[in-house]
Amino acid sequence: MSELEKAAREAVEAQVNSEHLTLIAAVLQAQQLMQQVQPQTCQHGPVQRSSGSAMKWVGIGVGGSVFLLTVAVSAVAVAISAVALTICVLVLRGMWTDMRKGK
Repeated sequence: MSELEKAAREAVEAQVNSEHLTLIAAVLQAQQLMQQVQPQTCQHGPVQRSSGSAMKWVGIGVGGSVFLLTVAVSAVAVAISAVALTICVLVLRGMWTDMRKGK
């Protein structure tokens, strides 16, 4: 390998290392800024949190599940009704055809 190729390879490696160091420095600076930021307090007193917020979400989940289960059962009922109606129509059509032929 010639000296020129070796120098070019080292220059590329130095550039890559420089980019990595720049990225690491940016991450460290962002972490320091995040640590310096203090949470703002409300001027009107402490913030009231609603109690039972987890139970609220559990209730929403259960209610949504029951609703979706009801929709699914209704869809199955509609499908069964459609099949039954189709069978009835086909049987009646066959009977009508037989009656018209005089059987």
